[in-house]
Amino acid sequence: MADNATQNDSIELVAECLCKAHRFTTHVPRSSLPLSSIYCHCDSCRRVTGALYSTYLPWPGSRSSIHERIQTSRLKRYAFSESTTLFSCETCSSTLFAATPARDGSDVPDYGVTTGVLHNTSVPNFIDIAHHIFLSDTKDGGATPWLCDSNSSSAARPRLWSGRSGSSEELSSTDHKWALPLNAPIPASTPVRCHCGGVDLVLRNPIPDFAVLNRSELPWFVDPESNKSLGGFDVCDSCRVSSGVDIFHWTFAQLAHIAFATPDSSSHFPSSTHDLAAALTSPHRDPRLGTLTMYQSSSDVQRYFCSACSAAVFYATDARAEMVDLSIGLLRSSHGSRAEELVSWDFGGRAVWREDVAGGWREGFIQSVEAAAERWRIGRGLPKNFRRVQKEEAAAAAAAADQE
Repeated sequence: MADNATQNDSIELVAECLCKAHRFTTHVPRSSLPLSSIYCHCDSCRRVTGALYSTYLPWPGSRSSIHERIQTSRLKRYAFSESTTLFSCETCSSTLFAATPARDGSDVPDYGVTTGVLHNTSVPNFIDIAHHIFLSDTKDGGATPWLCDSNSSSAARPRLWSGRSGSSEELSSTDHKWALPLNAPIPASTPVRCHCGGVDLVLRNPIPDFAVLNRSELPWFVDPESNKSLGGFDVCDSCRVSSGVDIFHWTFAQLAHIAFATPDSSSHFPSSTHDLAAALTSPHRDPRLGTLTMYQSSSDVQRYFCSACSAAVFYATDARAEMVDLSIGLLRSSHGSRAEELVSWDFGGRAVWREDVAGGWREGFIQSVEAAAERWRIGRGLPKNFRRVQKEEAAAAAAAADQE
């Protein structure tokens, strides 16, 4: 009876990488929920995840036990900074933990676990956001416009900080509503570079190439008005686990618009996903591919990442040989982390792969995020994204046909 009562009074927390080679568990009392997470929006975190931020919560189990498990595991170590070490799966790129010096002075460090690798436990108030930090690095507020009303346990909003929490300027609820300056110039190319610099590419500005095409010739991901590429909210299990964040943001790029940062007239970046995969294992591998590597997450899907710092770079599928999904967090835009000069964001649209969050704590979280993004879109006076309009028109036409 006592054992059953203990189980009923606690929740199992499970952290697991995408390839399932690494799994860590602990139990947390229901009375301790929600667990508090911190979202860091600094330049370094965006470049080590490929997302718009990193998100951690203190490991709620025994510090000595998790220390022993991690130290004896085969997790890859990456020196993120002088005081922080990241632990990732070498095979699939999932970053699971960050170790920082213990606040109590112990030789055993404190460990934070990335929230994206946590199982979607069926508890509605499992995790809340306590702080958004280093917002000044984003220049445009990053993802905070849709992440400030998502706490399910109370009316408390996360606190916003220009830098480190508690020791930098605290921002008000309106300070994070920066937007792209009108008519912001677009450079000829934008760096695509991970935290360690091992992946060093550029995205050539594709807008002029799309502008001269007939609207019927545009790729499906190109906005017919602005010629910008679609950017959206992805909540699929594989993307969140491989990146360590709960919502990943991709844009799309034709491989013809991606180039090495150091050009060479004798060779160019691969022009198809088949060629890209082959180039990584070629005995004559181009050294400019750097630390780029790949994990085959399913028979027709390749996930490209940095083998050193584990940043997500591309998502590729055999069905779209000429293009890739590109991590927005690696775009080193001079205008802001959302790179709105290049990306046509689907603010307020339905997150893709939303069925993956059903039945767990992320379901309510994603609903709140979608609603907040829609309010922010309306507040900025932005029209619905072109892709959303297309989907709504197709749904209306299908409904009308069913009634005939």
